[in-house]
Amino acid sequence: MYRTLFFIPHEFAGIPLFGFGWLLGAIVLYAIAITIFSSRDPNRRSELFSTLGMCAIAAVVVAVVFPNVEIRNQAGEPMGMAIRGYGVMMLLGVSAAVGLAIVRARKYGLGSETIMAAAPWLFVLGILGARAFYVIEYRDRFEHESMLQMLRSIVDFTRGGIVVYGSLIGGFVGLVLFCRRHSLPFFRMADIIIPCVFIGLFFGRMGCVMNGCCYGGRCEPSAYSMQFPKGSPVYEDQARSGDLLGLVVDWGDSDKSDSARLGKIVEVVPASLAAEAGVQPGGEVRIQLERPAPEDTDLTLPIDDTSGLGIAMFVDGKTYRWKADQLPQRANSVAPAQLYSSVLGLAMAVMLMVISPWIRREGALMGIGFAGYAVVRFGLESIRSDEPGQFGTGLTISQWVSIFVFVGSIGLLIYLYRRPLKTADPATVTASP
Repeated sequence: MYRTLFFIPHEFAGIPLFGFGWLLGAIVLYAIAITIFSSRDPNRRSELFSTLGMCAIAAVVVAVVFPNVEIRNQAGEPMGMAIRGYGVMMLLGVSAAVGLAIVRARKYGLGSETIMAAAPWLFVLGILGARAFYVIEYRDRFEHESMLQMLRSIVDFTRGGIVVYGSLIGGFVGLVLFCRRHSLPFFRMADIIIPCVFIGLFFGRMGCVMNGCCYGGRCEPSAYSMQFPKGSPVYEDQARSGDLLGLVVDWGDSDKSDSARLGKIVEVVPASLAAEAGVQPGGEVRIQLERPAPEDTDLTLPIDDTSGLGIAMFVDGKTYRWKADQLPQRANSVAPAQLYSSVLGLAMAVMLMVISPWIRREGALMGIGFAGYAVVRFGLESIRSDEPGQFGTGLTISQWVSIFVFVGSIGLLIYLYRRPLKTADPATVTASP
């Protein structure tokens, strides 16, 4: 797991990089230079306001946004900007998807500039949809003492926290709006883009491996299982559930992120930390994570690094505590659901590109892609263990969405194949950015 690849330091030569510092100064100097240069060339004056507008936006981001998403240490001091493996893989996924879409667009009679114009619509609305889906599904995780803390938590998605179905919904809306705005054939555009979506999924799930999220359920150690280190979401979740201590607990319907929840100890694994402490089945248990004492705090670690957390367990009025150095270095083995999803995403992209020359009805490739992903995702949810059942059933929210997507996709395919077949217009269509 490579959650954080490296840090951009908070300051250089005693002056902050973000906020009112080096980057803001560079933007101001650039704006002054471009203003002087453009004033000497009448042909460039029309571009000046657009350039200054972009500089103003960049200045607001550097001065206001960046300082609020900087990583802070245990004392609350800014450390710098974290470049996350998850974010880097997302960027690679978007770049690969756009590149493939440009190649495919030419075969469908659309210019590459159309794809470049559509990309911001799909990317921005896709990210917003993916994050909104996650925030709504796990809204209890975004409850903070202040509105600023809540907003900061919501916008910081570089550590994970986006849902594929949300990105599909957001991207779908973005494509509809873009095609309506530029009078483009929606189904043709959708057929071009759908394999590219799964290329993005391939890279995105590799980012999940680096981040340690979207993990599979517990399994026996083997060549096909994965163990994540301290500080990963897997490790923290297993600590909260008691699995890391060797407990099998019936938590009922309580949320696993709630430190005040009570559960019933069903089983104590022999030779585990709980067994060595003398814990017996049948007791009522509460587990919470604890930060180290102030004198033991490592100020070189970011505040969101949970590798230094200990565990406190309360069983029938008795308290048990383990410090970070007394806990296992790695989480228990889990199924590699992220790798399965990544490989299946690549397989779906290849399959759709292989069959696309034989699909004569516009929109059918999109319908096949959505239906196929619904089946794949429904099955993968049985391997994953990070989502609870919904609506009083054992089906997760993603499985419920998969059912609706599959039914909708089949309905779309029936509709398309009942319509008279139209001859595709080979004329090139372009859209201005």
